[in-house]
Amino acid sequence: MSANLLAIFYLISGILFILALRGLSSPETSRRGNLFGILGMIIAISVTFLFIGNFSIGFIYVLILLLAGGSIGAFIAYKIPMTAMPELVAGFHSLVGLAAVFVAISAFLNPEAFNLGLPGNIRIASLIEMSLGASIGAITFTGSIIAFLKLRGIMSGNPITFIAQHYINLLLGLSVAVLIFYLCKTQSDSSFWLLIAISFLLGVLLIVPIGGADMPVVISMLNSYSGWAAAGIGFTLENSALIITGALVGSSGAILSYIMCKGMNRSFFNVILGGFGGTDQTLSSKGKDKKPVKSGNAEDAAFLMKNASSVIIVPGYGMAVAQAQHALREMVDSLKKNDVKVSYAVHPVAGRMPGHMNVLLAEANVPYDEVFELDEINNDFANCDVAYVIGANDVTNPIAKTDPQSPIYGMPILDVEKSKSVLFVKRSLSPGYAGVDNELFYRDNTLMLFSDAKKMTEEIVKSLN
Repeated sequence: MSANLLAIFYLISGILFILALRGLSSPETSRRGNLFGILGMIIAISVTFLFIGNFSIGFIYVLILLLAGGSIGAFIAYKIPMTAMPELVAGFHSLVGLAAVFVAISAFLNPEAFNLGLPGNIRIASLIEMSLGASIGAITFTGSIIAFLKLRGIMSGNPITFIAQHYINLLLGLSVAVLIFYLCKTQSDSSFWLLIAISFLLGVLLIVPIGGADMPVVISMLNSYSGWAAAGIGFTLENSALIITGALVGSSGAILSYIMCKGMNRSFFNVILGGFGGTDQTLSSKGKDKKPVKSGNAEDAAFLMKNASSVIIVPGYGMAVAQAQHALREMVDSLKKNDVKVSYAVHPVAGRMPGHMNVLLAEANVPYDEVFELDEINNDFANCDVAYVIGANDVTNPIAKTDPQSPIYGMPILDVEKSKSVLFVKRSLSPGYAGVDNELFYRDNTLMLFSDAKKMTEEIVKSLN
């Protein structure tokens, strides 16, 4: 295959990636978007092998590993529960970053194979590209591992802070810049390996101080990092498909991070440099005297909702953990039979990754036109008879509007407290992921339903029917 024909096919795959991203912007077109992305990747991989055209032993090894990796990925994608999707995404981001590091190492050790020059005499532009790709990839790898551990519960979701952490991170960042400059000037092996090692360390230190409530931002940020790492390596390899794909992922991840920060009324730099939900707040919440709460059962909840004219459902991570989305759909169907108007209110940062709740509701075949974002539905709570909160905590906490000392202060929340009645499904009165006690528990119009989200919803369905 000629180089010109290869470039044309890479361009076609790049267009398909753009169409894939466009399709993923809406639930109605997401399946088509995924198909475009799959087709684009098949074309890119196939034409790359055809262009090489050398079916040596090494080529066969690469093909075997490619098939093995693809099979493992397909198996994981098929078996993974939706509740584990956030940590899966974080884990896959780490692999993208590691791949960028490995490619950069290969290009540095054997530049002739990549037409970059000779060892010790690599083109300056190529050195800059591969060093940036390796550095960003290393940060993405270790940062994603930490995010995975936090999301999985292996590591505490609370911010892990240490003395002079900002100054240390600044020093490491400056060290990366100096090493890239020194590498381009001397092309020494030690500079390259030290650059990668410091970048690995920087990825850890950047993410450990970030609290669990900021995980949606972290996920989208790491997604952006992985894209820029791929783009940097794409320039090194002079691969247009990799450049286009990396730029798309990098820019879309950055935009998504901005959207997430806007949804939390926080700046991107505050998230990266600070942490959301400090340990001090968490400790104070645990030690706080609890006010009395009103609790009820499934029959109480069913009676209130059956006699309501409108119900707004607020899904959260508790729904995801219990896998209650299908039971929730059954409950809504029962309410509709009683002529109750039902809507879903989704906060931008509900769950552990962007769009987490939307995906779960789509899995349960909830109509897209019944699902509304915060800005679209927040004013409706004042005219709502019943708000059914199923596992959402921080995104419904009124303290975000009243307590300047709270770590979630200023974060836009769903105005659930304005509803005539609030049914709050939760296992206990424990604080949310941000470690902040929820004032909504103690409001006069709130009825706590202490139970597993799926079990409680199923019991409500029985009482409705």
